[in-house]
Amino acid sequence: MSTGNDSSVTKFIFTGLTAWPKLQLPLLFLFLTIYVVSVVGNLGMIILIGLSSHLHSPMYFFICNLSFIDFCQSTTITPKMLVNFVTEKNIISYSECMTQLYFFIFFVISECHMLAAMAYDRYVAICRPLLYNATMTYQVCSWLVIGVYSIGIIGSTAHTGCILRVHFCQVDRINHYYCDLYALLELSCSNTYINELLALYFSAFNIVVPTLTILSSYVFIIASILRIRSKEGRVKAFSTCSSHVSAVSVFFGSAAFMYLQPSSVSSMDQGKVSSVFYTIVVPMLNPLIYSVRNKDVQVALNKILKKKFNLRK
Repeated sequence: MSTGNDSSVTKFIFTGLTAWPKLQLPLLFLFLTIYVVSVVGNLGMIILIGLSSHLHSPMYFFICNLSFIDFCQSTTITPKMLVNFVTEKNIISYSECMTQLYFFIFFVISECHMLAAMAYDRYVAICRPLLYNATMTYQVCSWLVIGVYSIGIIGSTAHTGCILRVHFCQVDRINHYYCDLYALLELSCSNTYINELLALYFSAFNIVVPTLTILSSYVFIIASILRIRSKEGRVKAFSTCSSHVSAVSVFFGSAAFMYLQPSSVSSMDQGKVSSVFYTIVVPMLNPLIYSVRNKDVQVALNKILKKKFNLRK
């Protein structure tokens, strides 16, 4: 088999989350449950937004795309990890590993910037409510989403293109549960300075730029909320942002801990625990956050359920 990078490695072996045999079965059921909840929640959110005309607004357009990203990101990582819990050797071929790496990076970067786009949407809705419909038009929202996916494609193509030029040693054990960039670089026999520099710069850009966008948006949002005289008005305005703040905190916190450290400082074992949050847990939490605490979603869901129930009668 041709590896594409002139190395003799045609497959990799994952070390997984743990080497303890007694933990394999409990972890299998735990992550299987999380994955099922993630798939049902994200696909359910996409279908609900598509069927309910009440939810055809810019905010839910972004939430629909976020659910799509979360579903794809979780599906890129979790099924292979679940299979590895029940197999004796956690093997993945070189081509499958590169494919997983490409799509993982694409969806992670896309989520970073999608959360930033959602923060801008909340800024316009709260700080410029009279201009909201004129500002957040369908064309503007579409271009924002296209820009988000374009940044994801550029980042994933750059990283995967560079890793394809790396020569791997005979040691083919990846100290992770998926094909992570830094875990792959640890197996390199060639100089990875360019790869590590590119990874640090791209990680900084894709974390710092969205974070600054989100923080600056919320500075203006908080200032606008404090100017609202009625307590009920302030609570209502803040409630529209609380779900987004929760999603941002979990995702960016775990991603920054994993990627904004030099490889000599960061521990891959610590990185495994951190990466569980933004690769597996966050895709499950986002649809729960945006549905359980959102009255519009609950109302839309009740209407659809009542309509189907009445049709069956």
